[in-house]
Amino acid sequence: MRKVTSGLFISLDGVVEAPHLWQFDVFDEDMGDAMTQFLADIDTVLLGRVTYQEWAAYWPNATTDGEYAVFINDTPKYVASTTLNQVDWRNSTLITGDVAAAVANLKAQSGGNIGIQGSPTLVRYLLSVGLLDELTLMIHPVIAGRGQRLFPGDSELKRMALIDSRITGSGVAMLTYGKKAE
Repeated sequence: MRKVTSGLFISLDGVVEAPHLWQFDVFDEDMGDAMTQFLADIDTVLLGRVTYQEWAAYWPNATTDGEYAVFINDTPKYVASTTLNQVDWRNSTLITGDVAAAVANLKAQSGGNIGIQGSPTLVRYLLSVGLLDELTLMIHPVIAGRGQRLFPGDSELKRMALIDSRITGSGVAMLTYGKKAE
């Protein structure tokens, strides 16, 4: 069975929105190496609507981050949305209806990891229904102050197990959590 994994840039105060505004002064070689390793195991990408719309407007014509542009443009993408009628970005498929059933179906297929890119609402949902296998938080030594937080105040209790931890040279804590054995 395939794993569903998520890797999110996050500030000390839990903000995951717009990391391009607060992360690049600490995005060092250690983080680059970890991101390359994380992406190497992914052959399918899951996106929520907001991330899809932002990224579909940027990545097909990106002039920077060439390696990531090739990865995200060439990798099959599944977009969870209740409001979109179609997706036009190359290699994209729209998930309509039961997202949990669609993701469970993807997990049952052969292949590598299924990686959620951005999409904190989708991450929270898949975590709540037991379909997220690993969550890597790259905690940046910054307080963003405002923006969407990964876990709003109404999240339910969910216990997880620490699988891996690393600290980059610039002080980013990279913590990977998985399902806690019951």
